[in-house]
Amino acid sequence: MNFYLISLGCPKNLTDSEDFTARMLAKGGKLVFTPQEADVIIINTCGFLASSIKEAKDNIKAALKLKQKGVVKKIAVTGCMVERFKNAVKDVFPGVDLVFSIAEQSRIEKLLPKTGRFIKPLPTTLATPQYKLSLTLPHSAYLKVADGCNNRCAYCAIPPIRGGYRSKPIEDVLREAALMAKNGVKEISLIAQDTTSYGQDLYGGPRLVPLLKKLLKNKDIQRLRLMYAYPHRVTKELAQLMAGTERIFHYLDIPLQHISANILQSMNRHCGPDDIKRVLAMLKNIVPDIAIRTNFIAGFPGETEEDFKELKAFVKEFEFDNVGVFEYFREPGTSAFDMPRQVPQAVKKARALELNQAQSRVVDKLNKKLIGRRVEVISDADMLGRTYKDAPDIDGKVIFTKPVQAGKIFKAKIIAAKGYQRTAEPQ
Repeated sequence: MNFYLISLGCPKNLTDSEDFTARMLAKGGKLVFTPQEADVIIINTCGFLASSIKEAKDNIKAALKLKQKGVVKKIAVTGCMVERFKNAVKDVFPGVDLVFSIAEQSRIEKLLPKTGRFIKPLPTTLATPQYKLSLTLPHSAYLKVADGCNNRCAYCAIPPIRGGYRSKPIEDVLREAALMAKNGVKEISLIAQDTTSYGQDLYGGPRLVPLLKKLLKNKDIQRLRLMYAYPHRVTKELAQLMAGTERIFHYLDIPLQHISANILQSMNRHCGPDDIKRVLAMLKNIVPDIAIRTNFIAGFPGETEEDFKELKAFVKEFEFDNVGVFEYFREPGTSAFDMPRQVPQAVKKARALELNQAQSRVVDKLNKKLIGRRVEVISDADMLGRTYKDAPDIDGKVIFTKPVQAGKIFKAKIIAAKGYQRTAEPQ
């Protein structure tokens, strides 16, 4: 069966697409790159935010139009939106032939010839897939070390969508990483809903540092990147390990969401502003050149003007390398949905814009310090790449002054910088 894949959402969802695509290929399917060549369009949806649900629905509608025109015979939908709304997806889109949940992706080749709804509960453990494939650039790939989440933040729909936290066994992660490195991957980004909780369900406590030490023993693994660390679980031991090796990019993605004590408590975050500031100061002290990415939510219920001013001042003071700003949106099924003192939409939008503007001025300041420095970069194409400060797909870019072999890790001199785009001279 020829299939055309539309994979939406985050890198964690992309790894699911990679796993079931690999399975399809192993079972005789053929991945095609235009709908006109396909027997079936498979849409792996995101369901985390209202904007991602709209994107999923728009893609389903577009696919159904192709089906009506006779371009494609069949539409199949899976992923987080299915996990969130279950059978209702097919009720809303009766023209969709097949709807199947995340747990059913492991037998996709048996489901695609069928029609209907196949909804199965998420497994309580996370198994390593039988077949592997990368849908990213050949030299950079994501390795999902865990799925689900136990943090229960008030704004987040992930726990009911992806289930409780479950880790892959260390041995499975090591095998998967070794296979990636053997196949030419030079940058492995470790991902989970909360990477710093890795192993807590299997080994009685977090085991991220022991996992990293074992991964570093494999000399074929050139670089590791850590995504989605939670502040209260970022330890001195982790910082010291990062500082002691260039094979872990001096980069950490730490979703902070806010800095006001009142808002952090309402969000059901597990550390307060003093804890956050201690962790950030510790990281800067032990890993002086560390790049920190974070996310903030503007307009969470109950956020006062004083709370927002505190957040904006924090952004200016700490000087994060990369910041994502999101307006709070009421997600059904979350505890924040019915909270009192909801912030008006116009206020949320204005605060998000103001926070982005504050971060823009921070980036200008950081860029001035960056110009003239030699920093480690990785090339994604002959004239395009990223600094170690930039994760694939979500952070900044580097334009090279002369062609470089794709997938090369080397030092380059930053000669110009504007916003999140830099120009670098390969050394």
